[in-house]
Amino acid sequence: METNILVAHATDSERATFYRKTYTHLALGVLAFIIIESLLLKIDPLVEFMLSMTQGYLWLVLLGGFMGITWVAQKMAYKSVSPSQQYLGFGLYILAQALLFVPLIYVAIYYSGGNMTLINQAAILTGGLFLGLTAVVFLTKTDFSFLRSILTMGFFVAMGLIVAGMIFGFDLGLWFSGAMILLASGSILYSTYNIKNEYGTEQYVPAALSLFASLMLLFWYILRLLMSRN
Repeated sequence: METNILVAHATDSERATFYRKTYTHLALGVLAFIIIESLLLKIDPLVEFMLSMTQGYLWLVLLGGFMGITWVAQKMAYKSVSPSQQYLGFGLYILAQALLFVPLIYVAIYYSGGNMTLINQAAILTGGLFLGLTAVVFLTKTDFSFLRSILTMGFFVAMGLIVAGMIFGFDLGLWFSGAMILLASGSILYSTYNIKNEYGTEQYVPAALSLFASLMLLFWYILRLLMSRN
């Protein structure tokens, strides 16, 4: 059994290997998401079903299902010492994200006149912001652990507003997307800080999942913000 020591206590060579594996798995996760999303968008009955799930209270049902799958996937990735279980959890989470994105991507393509303009713009902005935030963590010695309580409170408030919006029928608007972009940015800072200080050298799959979750949240709300302006 390989020794799973904290990355913060590992040698330079071990840390470099962990970071390489983590970000390689993150990149592969993004690639898998793109491939799966492309395939799902070609299944018309599925697209119609997912679009119908965005109406009224069904959206809350969809979000509840997504959070349930997320809990299972993260438990498999974070709690298991079996690499196969970790990969299965990561794959399940990527599939759940791809399903959740089907309505948003479909509408974004419609807003762009049938092309990928808005999606490409959102992807570029997301990638640039992600790289910038990652650099802040790795190039400074700032302790971002304080973000945990802020993020926890922020996500609870966000979920409350989403539920209230569904119940009372009001649009959260541009300000909410902007606030969620800030929250997602904080999540990237915190997740990146964690992989440097809280993960073991053999936990590159759950580390990649953590970064992937924050990255997809950022992409979701940047895309929504761009769509709101068109």
